[in-house]
Amino acid sequence: MNTSDHNTEHLLGIVLVTASAAVFGLAGVLTKSIDAPPLVIACWRGLVGAVLMMGYLYWRRGDTGSPQGLKLGWRGWLMATIGAASSLAFITAFKNTYVANVAIIYATAPFVAALFAWLLMRERVRGQTMLAAVLSLAGVGLMVFSGLGTGQPFGDALALVMTATSALYMVLIRTFRDTNAIWAGAVSAFMVFALAWFVDDPLAVSAHDIVLLGAFGISFALASILWTEGARRVPSAEAGLLGSAEVPFAVLFGWLFLTELPPAASLIGGAVVLMAVFAHAGRDWMQARALRSAGT
Repeated sequence: MNTSDHNTEHLLGIVLVTASAAVFGLAGVLTKSIDAPPLVIACWRGLVGAVLMMGYLYWRRGDTGSPQGLKLGWRGWLMATIGAASSLAFITAFKNTYVANVAIIYATAPFVAALFAWLLMRERVRGQTMLAAVLSLAGVGLMVFSGLGTGQPFGDALALVMTATSALYMVLIRTFRDTNAIWAGAVSAFMVFALAWFVDDPLAVSAHDIVLLGAFGISFALASILWTEGARRVPSAEAGLLGSAEVPFAVLFGWLFLTELPPAASLIGGAVVLMAVFAHAGRDWMQARALRSAGT
């Protein structure tokens, strides 16, 4: 690949990952705009998204010529179960607290993943990651504390559960490299769908909700596919930095479409978390860039 082609691919990767962050940022607005209960939302979002991702997976299998098998095994089922729990916590959290709170708490997932990686795989945690994690924890603590007495702590707690399960899922993807993560994600969506049929009535939704549920599922699949295609074209550090833009997108959309303005303490805590996340991601990006420059 010549320099011109490489630059074009890199620019395309930046656009795709940034677009993925923007689409992911719509999750809170869509959740709060749908009247159906969280389980029903997760059910249809997961089903529509899973069907579309399976179509993408089928296309990618033909593209690579050496597909991963679709047999999950106990590792895949563990990932699917954790993914289903994370999805339910994710949707329910949005229904019970501010969009900004969920988005900012979720921004700490890479640091929680680093903790799990150390516990499960004994991966060394870098000093800058530990510092960023401590700052993020302080910011999240301030946000959760500000919600005491306002009915928001339950949603914040679910956001913490969602963040922990998502972080564990990230680590398991790296640990179980022979397991097809996209297929495990699709199976987790089908698990939520099956649960909804036993616990609730997924068909008891209004025409208005049907349209939004379909849009939610499409956005979920689209964001996942955009991320997958974009992350293949840019270095990991840069993809992580660009992916962090999901947080300000979510806060902006919550303000524009829902006129949500969290308490001052949440905004201050969120600023602390964002400072830690962007500083950490930015440092990784600069180090990776320096290494590439030294290599050339």
